[in-house]
Formats: sequence, structure tokens, C-alpha cells
Amino acid sequence: MSARLRVGVIGLGGIATAHMPGWLTNPDTEVVAGCDVNPETMTAWGQRYNVTRLTTNPSDIFSNPDIDIVDICTPNNYHAPLAIAAMRAGKHVLCEKPLAPNPALIREMIAARDETGKLLMTAQHMRFGGIAKAMKAEIDGGTLGNIYHARGWMLRRALAPTRPGFILKEQATGGACIDIGVHVLDLMLWFMGHPKPVSVSGVARTELAHQPGAININGSAIPPEMDVEEFATAFVRFDNGATLLLEVSWLLHHNTAGEDMQIWLYGTDGGSHFPKAEFYNTNRQTRQFYNRTLQQTADIRAPHTQECFEFADAVLHGKASPVPAEHSLHVLSILDAIYQSQVSGREVMLA
Repeated sequence: MSARLRVGVIGLGGIATAHMPGWLTNPDTEVVAGCDVNPETMTAWGQRYNVTRLTTNPSDIFSNPDIDIVDICTPNNYHAPLAIAAMRAGKHVLCEKPLAPNPALIREMIAARDETGKLLMTAQHMRFGGIAKAMKAEIDGGTLGNIYHARGWMLRRALAPTRPGFILKEQATGGACIDIGVHVLDLMLWFMGHPKPVSVSGVARTELAHQPGAININGSAIPPEMDVEEFATAFVRFDNGATLLLEVSWLLHHNTAGEDMQIWLYGTDGGSHFPKAEFYNTNRQTRQFYNRTLQQTADIRAPHTQECFEFADAVLHGKASPVPAEHSLHVLSILDAIYQSQVSGREVMLA
């Protein structure tokens, strides 16, 4: 491995552009190659970022001895085979969320990671925002005590994606549940200290997308070929007795301009709210109730940029993955169980 980490990106549309500042502004990394199945997308990306090693075949990225890191930004269903092939070719892997569309594939990725000794990280960028990191530090310091309940939602009013990589099962596996549910659920479990989920009762359904004339708030039509869910909700139990409520939707008659994401955490010593960064505590000796709000005073990198910086730092200095695959296994175990619960109409017990 060279002193400067060399990065190859697979999947050059959409989210890949959000990753690029994290590679381009870091003096320890450089992007040397890109891969996409769409030649037009590939060419435009190469011209934009002045990358000349371009290919439509991921094997060219894996076989390139100059590449240290593979950044996977493809639709969900391609994550696992690409990541496994990359690690077996000797590359470290940063992979977009969800790490894989189901728990079984994540276990295969973990096995490949352990077999090869390479670093594997899920790009859960919301962990890397300043507010999230500050709240996590406060929570880990014990300000909430034992967290016994959490509730969170990520709700959009008429803002469904329209690209095939999001709305077709053959590429995405699922819809809002796996697309945005993975964000809010990962953040909730991270704040809670990742207790082990033991049961899930959930619903995943579509009510609005296929109504005649269904449109997004920007006027774009909902593609009729969309075959994934627009809405999901769940009740989760954990091995430590904690519980969690989750709601996500791309399309909802909800009073929000854009997206409403909130997380509430309730502990034995206090409560908190994300993204307000508020903490609610009680002094039982003085019989006083008080609220605190964390204030951000310094400029920090954008979350997508920061996650790339921290992954590169972990590779260079032999640190643990900033987002371990085991965390993603917990997340996907819950999301996958929501789909199972929808089919069976029953609570799903997790092993």
C-alpha cells in the first residue's frame, strides 16, 4: 500500500458525487479509477473529476494493483457481491447503505472480511454529523442513564425517488423501509449502544403511490412500475428489555416541507431529542426539571466527507471500522423482519 491511499469508485451516479469531496480534499487519498455500467455516466464523471481510468467492468477495479480502497455506490442488490470480490482482491471497502439487502448477505460479507483481514465499513453518513457525534458523546457519558425506549421517524411529504435503483425490487430489494429506514434506525441503535434485537412486529405497504395521478411535490409523476413499499412502521424489542418505535415514508399526508426526521430517546436519568440536540433531566434532590441544548460553535466537514476521512484514517493507522458490519447486521435484521412481519401478519422472533 502506498503512502497515499488510492481509491476506485464503483457506481458513479447519485451518491458517488457526495463521496467525492471526502476523497478529493483529503491529502492522504486520491481517486484513480471509476466504474459504471452506463458509459455516458462514466464518461461524464471522469471528465468532472479528471479521472481517466474508466471501465464498465468491476473486475478491472479489483485487479488493479494500484487501488487500496473500493468505494461502492451502486444500487442495494449489488453491494454484497462487489464488496466480497473487492475484499478477496485485497481491497478495503467503503460501501453505501444498506450494507446489503438482507442479514444473510451481510454475514457473507463479514466472513469475507474476516477471511481477508480487510476493513469493511457501511457509509452511514448521519453518524458523522456534528450534532450526532456530540449527542453520542453525551449519551455515552451517561447523561440518559439506561435507555429503555426510543422512537424515531423519517417522513416525507410527496418525495418518493423515481430512479430504478430505488423503486424496483430487482435493484433495491425494498423501498422506504430499507432506503431511509436504514438511516434513522442506524442512528437510533448507535445512540442506544446497539442492544441486540429479539423481536419485530412491522408493516410495509403502499397506499398512495399507485393512486391515479400520484405525483411528488415537485410535480414529477410516481413511475407506475414502482413495486416497492412507500411506508413502513415497526415495534422492536431488545434483549436488555428496551423497546423502539419506527416510522418511515416517502409519501405521506404529513405537515412537513421536505423531510421530517426526529429521534426521541428515553432513559432512567434523562431524555433527548435529535436533531435539536436537547437533553431533558431531573435533579431529584432539588426537585428541579431542566433542559439543555448542545451548541455547535466550530465548522466541521459535511457528514459524507467526514465518513470518507475517518475510513481512510482507519485504513492508514490500523483502526477498527468506524461503522462495523455487525452494526449493520442488527439494522438489517430488523428491516428484513419488518418485511417478514408484513407477509405473515405476525411478530417475528430473531435468533
